[in-house]
Order: sequence, then structure tokens, then C-alpha cells
Amino acid sequence: MPTVNIYLTFNGNCEEAFNFYKSVFGGEFNYVGRFGDMPAEAGGDTIPDDQKNRVMHVGLPISKETTLMGSDTGGEWAAGFKQGNNFSVSVTADSREEADRLFNGLSVDGNVIMPMGDTFWGDYFGHFTDKFGIGWMVSFNDQQGQS
Repeated sequence: MPTVNIYLTFNGNCEEAFNFYKSVFGGEFNYVGRFGDMPAEAGGDTIPDDQKNRVMHVGLPISKETTLMGSDTGGEWAAGFKQGNNFSVSVTADSREEADRLFNGLSVDGNVIMPMGDTFWGDYFGHFTDKFGIGWMVSFNDQQGQS
């Protein structure tokens, strides 16, 4: 059965926001990665210096079932940033087949931003906006079972 979490997007203040959320919910970040950490083959060598310290991904478990996730936007992605609509539904599938089924079903008549594929961070991942304007991220990680 897939798990569903909310993925928040920020325009340079993700770290500040997640430190605030951590002060309220408690707990520890299970991951913090920065755009400057990206390998060159994944585009890390094209990140402008002023964006390298932006958060590429952060996770804050807030219960046994729920992780609040987020990132900063930047580069070509920043043009579409709009405060108030800066979230996506993140679905973690139990298998590649389930990830493909969910991605293919939900993205019908939508806008695929990143097709399903293997990523440098280890997930099988895709991102799209559905025909109703809702952002979705679908992932599978066979090493951890979670993203």
C-alpha cells in the first residue's frame, strides 16, 4: 500500500521553514541535501553559486506514518513558483510496477515534468501536474522502501 505525504516547495527559505516546523513538531531531520551536493552528471556543475546552499530535499518525520518533506526551487523551476500553491502530493509506492501504475494513471491529460526514471539519489521517481492542476511526485526506493 502506498504512503502519501505533503511535499512543500520554497523559494530560498526552505531551511528556515523546516527549522521552524522542527521547533513545533520536534524530532530530527532524516535527510538534508543541498543543490551543491548534486553530482556533475546530474547537473550539479551547472548550479549557480548563489543557489548551491539551497535545500534540494529535506525530510522531517512528524509521526510514524507521516514525513513532512520539502525543497527550495531554483533555476528553470523557479519561474513556476507561486506562494500558496507551492506543494505537491508525494506518493511512495511499494514497487516499481505500482509506481508506474500510479504515475501513468494520475498523469493522464496532465503535464509530465519529470518522467519516471532512476535518479542519482537512488529513487525511481517521477513528477507531474495532473489535469486538475495538482502537483504529484511518485517514487519507489527498493533499498529503504521509503523516499
